[in-house]
Amino acid sequence: MLVFHGSKQDGRSYRRFTGGALDALAEDGRAVVAYLDGHRGNWNDARAESAFPARTEQVDDVAFARAVVDAVERTHGIDREAVTAVGYSNGGQMVFRLLHEAPELLSGAVIVAAAMPDRAGFLAGFSEESDRSVPIALVNGTADRIVPFAGGRMSWWARAMFKVGGVTLSAAETARYFARRNGVTAEPTTALLPERSPGRRNARIRETAYRQAGSAPVTSYAVLGGGHTVPGARPAPRVLGRTGRDRGIEEIVAEVIAAADRTSRR
Repeated sequence: MLVFHGSKQDGRSYRRFTGGALDALAEDGRAVVAYLDGHRGNWNDARAESAFPARTEQVDDVAFARAVVDAVERTHGIDREAVTAVGYSNGGQMVFRLLHEAPELLSGAVIVAAAMPDRAGFLAGFSEESDRSVPIALVNGTADRIVPFAGGRMSWWARAMFKVGGVTLSAAETARYFARRNGVTAEPTTALLPERSPGRRNARIRETAYRQAGSAPVTSYAVLGGGHTVPGARPAPRVLGRTGRDRGIEEIVAEVIAAADRTSRR
């Protein structure tokens, strides 16, 4: 599992940010978890208007991801046909890039607090179809003040703080885009997840699932009233908004891994 942190983080701080939730997948033998470090706190994602050092210095993070897989295959004997990428915020944008530029590298993807750029703002080949269909989970807060749930442009202060710009699709449009890429034409099903931790600071999670026989699934989780946060037992700092707890990030990743395993057997 390749874990891509958000802007102004590194692998260690992202691990603390999530309370080490993904470690559970390593502890029970379901995955080798690699927390990666971006250049000066960022990944060179495929947004045309990114302007942080990883972009301006043209760091080749696609090659870096491939090199990490090669290295972990040597040291841990992993199955390189079973690599899942997990990304938060800028890290999620990096996973979007990998899905388009290096589809052979990934068997599944989980993207949190990120939305697809529109066609004009995406440099990795905006495409309605893909040569490889892989399970994808998307998590977005409906009250995210950094990545607007309804799409469009980020607030001026967020563009200035994170040195990014451009127009994004909405969370729903992002899910439909990846469903089309996976060949799913059936209408999605929507349900509210069972409430796990009642409380004023907890945000409920609504699941929209795109499923169709012969295609890898796409699942969109809308954290109702949630912010720029990672779902799970550990709440994010208050400034980032409310955290959904009805399903933790480790559970979402485990579901994608299981779906990827089923897809590979077809």
